[in-house]
Amino acid sequence: MTRHVSLLYRGPLSSCNYDCSYCPFAKRHETAAQLQQDRAALERFVDWATAHRESQLSLFFTPWGEALTRRWYQTAVQQLTHRAHIRKIVVQTNLSWATPWLNECRTERLALWCTYHPSEVSRHAFLAACRELRRRGIRHSVGMVARPEDFAEIESLRRLLPASTYLWLNAWDTGDGRKYEYSPQQRDRLTAVDPYFEINTRDYPSAGQDCQTGRSVFSINGDGRVRRCHFVSEDLGNLYAEDWRFPVDSAACPNSTCGCHIGYVHLPVLNLQPVFGSGVLERIPLAYSDHLPASADFQVSGKTYG
Repeated sequence: MTRHVSLLYRGPLSSCNYDCSYCPFAKRHETAAQLQQDRAALERFVDWATAHRESQLSLFFTPWGEALTRRWYQTAVQQLTHRAHIRKIVVQTNLSWATPWLNECRTERLALWCTYHPSEVSRHAFLAACRELRRRGIRHSVGMVARPEDFAEIESLRRLLPASTYLWLNAWDTGDGRKYEYSPQQRDRLTAVDPYFEINTRDYPSAGQDCQTGRSVFSINGDGRVRRCHFVSEDLGNLYAEDWRFPVDSAACPNSTCGCHIGYVHLPVLNLQPVFGSGVLERIPLAYSDHLPASADFQVSGKTYG
């Protein structure tokens, strides 16, 4: 059986067209030379992914900023969705781009992780973009940062989205590296919107824990450096080295804690695979996979949520 590997690609791009107060990359601009560097890095990765047929691949683009406003990312997605050995392409995005380029994609192989920023775009415009994704048959999740001043907007968005679209909520990082302390009443209010919100409100002890990163999930930098995940700095090698092969096993997690979805979702101890199934990368629970939500009960550290 051909091995399946998920790759989280993050090139040097670190600019965004939005100006969110809680984001360090808000309205950051890059020089033409820096953008060309990012484009060259992405095209090299696309060439590698196209030629690499030793594994089935799922590719997740997790840029620092917004990538799909850049033509070279659109072209990359178009090309990669037509490669038979690539199961799917997932991209984190704010949906602030015109959609005609999607005409050249195999949309059944594309999924989007879409974040709504109410300070930067109207609810009407964002919902229109989501409707266009549904019209095109593109699987997607929608999410927001759960700042207290946005609670009413969160609830309005939930009412207006189809029931089969998962609306995830990220705990607000107050800027000092800590997550906001929600009151029990606030937690109840947010869990009524996102039944899995409680997962994201904590940092999980991960030192010494088994993790799928470094085994079936890897992080790729723009220069080809391979790491087990975005949050572990140790390099495992370089993707473009002639003798590179993905490891088949990994050591235990070296970090003390893990607090980001794209990291902790791969910790077997949290038992989140039954929750997300094949929708781990695009953050779509099985209960929301293009049908009305089913039971969402699961356990984390002995406590049941759902």
